[in-house]
Amino acid sequence: MSDNENNTTTDRRIAVLSASRRAFLSGAATAAVGLAILPSFPSMVFAEAKSGGQARFAINDGAQTDSLDPATWQSSFTQVVFGGTLCNALTELGVDGSAEPDLAESFSSSDDMKTWTFKLRSGLKFHDGKDVTSADVVASFKHHMGSESSSAAKAIVDAITDIKATDDLTVVFTLAGGNADFPYIVSDCHLAVFPAKPDGTIEWGKGIATGPYIIDDLQPGVSVKMKKNPAYHKPGKPYFDSVEFVNIIDVAARTNALMTGEIHYMVDADIKTLTLLERNPEVEISKVAGLRHFTFSMNTEVAPFNDPNVRQALKYAIDREDVVAKAFLGNAKAANDNPIARQIAFATNPEPVHSYNIEKAREYLAKAGLESLKVDLSVAETAFPNAIDAALLFKEHAAKAGIEINVVREPDDGYWDNVWMQKPFVGVDWLGKPTCDSLFTTVYASDGPWNDTHWKNAHFDELLIAGRAEADPAKRKEIYAEMQQLLHDDGGALVIAYALFIDAMSKKIGHGPIGNMLQCDNFRMAERWWMA
Repeated sequence: MSDNENNTTTDRRIAVLSASRRAFLSGAATAAVGLAILPSFPSMVFAEAKSGGQARFAINDGAQTDSLDPATWQSSFTQVVFGGTLCNALTELGVDGSAEPDLAESFSSSDDMKTWTFKLRSGLKFHDGKDVTSADVVASFKHHMGSESSSAAKAIVDAITDIKATDDLTVVFTLAGGNADFPYIVSDCHLAVFPAKPDGTIEWGKGIATGPYIIDDLQPGVSVKMKKNPAYHKPGKPYFDSVEFVNIIDVAARTNALMTGEIHYMVDADIKTLTLLERNPEVEISKVAGLRHFTFSMNTEVAPFNDPNVRQALKYAIDREDVVAKAFLGNAKAANDNPIARQIAFATNPEPVHSYNIEKAREYLAKAGLESLKVDLSVAETAFPNAIDAALLFKEHAAKAGIEINVVREPDDGYWDNVWMQKPFVGVDWLGKPTCDSLFTTVYASDGPWNDTHWKNAHFDELLIAGRAEADPAKRKEIYAEMQQLLHDDGGALVIAYALFIDAMSKKIGHGPIGNMLQCDNFRMAERWWMA
């Protein structure tokens, strides 16, 4: 490709991404109205950032099994601490949810969107002072590729048929089919860039990467202490001299730590005691309408969930509005068995809406040849905030339809290793993905690494391939609408609610607008925030 052709293609891609951004912002406005909440801190005048100080952040789902291997990151703790603070990817999610250059200085595609070229910034350094080159990028992606890979990112890199470094700062990806969302795909925190070893693998075990902070002390499942990276590639960032992430699973303990000044920030404030925090003049509450959603996920390969009529009966047997009002105290919006949040481009609201309907639930039970049904539902408080309360409400609702739900209270410790994707009916907290393609590929495609419902639909898989390669937004919208309808009608995910990220922080912390896609300012709070 000539320089002129490349510039033309870059201009065209910018135009396409801008159009996608307009669609995204339109969806975001709709979501904000639906949740009766505007984007985070819309009218606040933000103070100027300044350097210095030490911050302590409390996350709630760390584990002793946490690893620096990017292929294994699935919890908020690993994705925020390792993915968003220790590391960088080629692109990142901006505050507005757009895919912005990070380690890459620029990116462009061929007309068919099968070939993508990324130019790295010059002068990039790893934490040990070694230069970052395109060979490191190639090795970092190959870490997740191949038939033997068990990486959480395997599904989204499977479409890469070739990746090569054409010079020290240029990486060219060749895809099996066109993908208009590829700049979003490479922002995934699992695709962080680590140093390449001579054999073409990556050295992840030493925790040497490119991020704003360098690991000082790591105690898996307990805490991670980090110091400022003086050679970070973003001018003026980060602001804190050091940060510490502590793992505090119990919400009461997190709240107490915030109130006594032991920490500066906590994820998932307890909505039951939120008014007490709101009365504290030293505490600020952050409510952000992100991509987070809560599900009761059914393994569709296991009886009775292998019968789509049973799945439909359960979807009609829950009163989502009651759950939102009583379990979430109004801090969420009832969902409709569609995991695509409204601010994602091409989101729809499939018909018919799955509202609480005892007669419909009984009707689908009858179609399954059943007069009654008994199932176990495994939950823990770590499954999602107030998951036990939500499950107990579901039990009450479903009983009226002849469905007995035995709520199994699982231990918080080890829930994601021993319960999720192990037991047939479980509560799940999904942080979400920024595009239809990335969420469908990771969670709902037949071979998706996080396909906890084990749902397999050949037509859905065909539409997934067609959708990512479709450049016409109108046609793409039709494809993704059909896919959302298939999940709504037949899928194994009972999507309860779209939730807010409700966090609390000391007013000693300063920040700008908070990203409304992923948790903790799109995983970047340690880089973007400062001591006020």
